[in-house]
Order: sequence, then C-alpha cells, then structure tokens
Amino acid sequence: MDTDRKRHTRKRSLAVIGGLALIGLGVAGPGETGLGGIALAASPVPGGDGSLVVTDKGPVRGNVSADHREFLGVPYAAPPVRWGSPRPAKPWKSPRDATKPGNACAQNEGFFGEKASDSEDCLYLNVTTPRRPAANGKRLPVMVWIHGSGFRNGSGALYRPKEMAVRGDVIVVTVNYRLGIFGFLDHPSLDGGPARNRSGNFGLEDQQAALRWVRDNAAAFGGDARNVTVFGESAGGVSTCSQLTAPGAAGLFQRAIVQSGPCTVENWPDWDGTLEPSGAWLPRARSKAERQGQTVAARLGCPTPATAAACLRALPTSKLLKESEYGFAPVYGGGGVLPYSPKEALREGNFAKVPVMYGMTRDEYRTFEAAQQLMGVPPLADQADYAARVRAYVGAEKAPKVLAQYPLRNYGSPSEAWSALVTDATFARSVTDLGQSIARRVPAYAYEFADSKAPWVTDVGTPGFPTGAFHAAELQYQFDTDYFNEGQLSPAQRRLAAQMTDYWTRFARTGDPNGKGAPTWQEGNITQVLAPGKGGIQRIDFAKEHKYAFWKAL
Repeated sequence: MDTDRKRHTRKRSLAVIGGLALIGLGVAGPGETGLGGIALAASPVPGGDGSLVVTDKGPVRGNVSADHREFLGVPYAAPPVRWGSPRPAKPWKSPRDATKPGNACAQNEGFFGEKASDSEDCLYLNVTTPRRPAANGKRLPVMVWIHGSGFRNGSGALYRPKEMAVRGDVIVVTVNYRLGIFGFLDHPSLDGGPARNRSGNFGLEDQQAALRWVRDNAAAFGGDARNVTVFGESAGGVSTCSQLTAPGAAGLFQRAIVQSGPCTVENWPDWDGTLEPSGAWLPRARSKAERQGQTVAARLGCPTPATAAACLRALPTSKLLKESEYGFAPVYGGGGVLPYSPKEALREGNFAKVPVMYGMTRDEYRTFEAAQQLMGVPPLADQADYAARVRAYVGAEKAPKVLAQYPLRNYGSPSEAWSALVTDATFARSVTDLGQSIARRVPAYAYEFADSKAPWVTDVGTPGFPTGAFHAAELQYQFDTDYFNEGQLSPAQRRLAAQMTDYWTRFARTGDPNGKGAPTWQEGNITQVLAPGKGGIQRIDFAKEHKYAFWKAL
C-alpha cells in the first residue's frame, strides 16, 4: 500500500470508534435565589404539566409523556469562539423550545452511521427525567453521559436514556462537546487569548462547562447537584477517566463510571500492526500534540507561527473537516487542563477520591478489526499474515513468545486471534492497571460485558468473523440509540439490560451497585461478568483470563 493510501486508510479505519462536574454550591430550591439573583425552580411550574422548567439562564419547554420528561437542545454555553474556552450562554426571557436536539458538533460521517455536521454552534445538552416526582420529595441522582466515537464523531442526542431514567429513577443528562480538530487541536499559536487553559483540550473544557451547568440547574429538574455521576464509553470513557485527574473538574462529581475507555491505554496498533504514532483516540503528550498541530496547520496553509492562529480561525469549516479525520484526543503536560499524564496521576493517587465503576467488553478489538476490513484493509488470510502482524506489533524478538500465548489453532480465524491479542495487550492490561491504581484508594467495582451474541451494529456490514462482545456492544443494553435496531434484543438479553440498568443506577445513587435480589459485586479487583442467561452474571479472575502477567512481563 503506498504512503497516501496507507495514511488515508489509517485515518478512516482507526479514527472511527472510538468527568466532569458537580458539587452543589449555592443551588437554590423552590422560591430561593440562585446564581446571579435568578430564581431557580426545583420543580415544574405549579399546576403545569411539567413541560416548563426555569433554568439559571431562562425557561425551557420540553416534551412530556406518560412516564418521562425530556428537554432537548438546552444551551450550556454560548456558541464557541473557535479554539476558545467555553463562555456562559446569554440569558433569555421567553420559554425556549426544548423539544428537539441542538446541532451536533462539526464532524465527518462516522463508521457507526453518525451523520456529518458542519456546525460549530453545538454546545447543547439534553435532560431526561422520570415523570413522577421523587419519593418523599427527595431530589434524584444525576447521571451525566459523555458519548464516545473516537473524539471524532457523535452527539449526546444519539443516546436516548428513557429506560435508564424511568427504571432507575434518576435524571440523565447527555452532552455535546467539540470534536476532532475543533476540540483537540494543540498549537502554540492558539495558547492564550480566548484559550484560557492552553490549546488542545477544548472538548474537555466543554464537558466541564456542562457539568457546571448541571451543578447550577440540577435542582430545577428535580435533581440532586450533590449526587452526580459522570459516565462514558470509549472516548467518553477516556474523557471520564481523564476528568478524574483534571484540576478543573475537582469537586464537580461524586461518582464515575469508565466504560471501555481507560485513559491508561498504551501501545495502540495501526492497521498493519505497527504502533500508531499519534496514539489515535488516547491522551497525548503535549510535545507530540504540538508537533501534530504544527504539521496539520502547515497542510492547511498556515505554517507561520506568528500568523497561524488568525490563519486557522479564518478557514472555512469544510476545509478544517478534511483534516479532522484522525488522531485528535486530550493533551497532557505543560499546564493546562491536564497538567500530568492521566496514567501517572492515577498511579500516584492524584485523582478525585470518588467511587469508580470501570470495565470493558470481552472482545473489544473486534470492532476495530471489523472497521478496518470494512474500509478496505485486507483481512488476515493465514498463519503467515498473522505472524507478520504480530512481529510488526511486538518486534521479531518477542513475536515467538506472543504467538505461543495466542496460537492461531485456538481461534476460529486469524482476525479473532489478532483481536484477542490486542484486546489483552491494550484494553485488558490498561483496565487492570486502572483498577490497581484506584482500588486501594477509593471504592472500586470492575465489570466485563461478555454477551458473545450481542447484536452487531445496524446498517454496518458484518465482517467475516464473529463479532462477539465487541467494543460498544453494551450501549444497546443501556440506551435507545440509532446505532442498533430497537427491539432486537432477545428476552434473556433484555433481562440483562434491566440488570445492568439497576447496577448502574444503584451505583449512581449510593456509590455501590449492589442491591437486593441481584448477584453481588465484590469491591476491589474482582471482576463481575455481565452476560445473559442462568449463571451469566458471575465473578472471574480477569487478570488471569486476559494474560495480564504475561503482558506486564513482556
């Protein structure tokens, strides 16, 4: 494959897939005065149907059904200055229509069917609540969802959490944040000015601004601003994990759930097995991110440091989107939003001391392998192809040891063998590292989603191997989402979805997923397997099953 084709394939294949804030400071109840002297309503307008809520910026009118309310497209910040920190939204007086989502942030079409958007006016969130008031007048836990898709695609509105809100008796907030080059371009010329915290982490700053909005407005929707859980999957998991270590998020949430996004991942492979130079969708050192930013700026016709910021800000969105395909993710070091590597901060104990639930799917990398094949990377054909990719990944000296641990005869195809190897070397190793860092300091609960029959993504071609419990498979058990056909889960899978909802929302309520009548989770590094059927929920030795000791020694 020639260099240009390799670059294009890498950009299209590995970019496809892929906390945040709240302590109740001065949150007003009914008839009390909130921030800036604005009255905050902790319940709907008396005598109304619950569709009108007064936020700290003005009233919003949403949708009301028999069992839930939803308020869509609520601005949590002003339309952003390109590569500037988020700013407060302007107040309004008349009720604002909150019956449909706001713009998705600028992005290209995504692998999971995410639609392209050219909007940079996109800092909106969505609030879903149960219809009935909380028991005994108590305010409900708030769960803030950070979507995934590689820091390149997605929006909060793609995840519809009605079942979670109603069954779990919680409030769920789903958030947009700037993506790709708009959210994570790091360039020295962009530091300062409207970028209050250096460049490179505007998407993380957006997430923090959304959580400050939750802090200031949870009570208006019946929520408890002192009981907020940040949770996210894939890039959303990396975001949640990173926010645990971000000074700007300190004190803004009381629980965190990291799904398939440990910010400790290393050694991410490119399509051919070689180590991916930019880190793909994982946190990057500032020196690496700045080099990437300068290279991108030069390709866009803005090579001169003195004029690069003005030059980049003057470019049309469409031109920037052509360079927004791949490799933009959070940046650490040199001050700013993430002063230190999240992995280092977690290892040293420099993170928010809140309960954490964390985990992964059993067959994570099969999604990435499928994406590459569906985008034109030839599948591994035989033992020779498989061995060559392993050598590219670990080097000729270590390859025999790795091939002995993952012999092709143990798997149904070379793609399954390679996927198992990379799942263990990246996700499982990193999830275990995350658990070891946090479990001795905070309550921690580990899980592995392991439904080998999880339905594959709607409207995406099926690869030539079983997809198993693939990366993002659990989302259809948590949300109604465009990625998956509604109603395709079997009765046993629906029961698993209900059990997962109960675990997630109990954790949000109490910091402990356990409850009466459900298989018990054990705190610490004991992993709870989540699969359908009798005995599907059980404990395993996760590190042993995923060969953690082997990879650490290697």
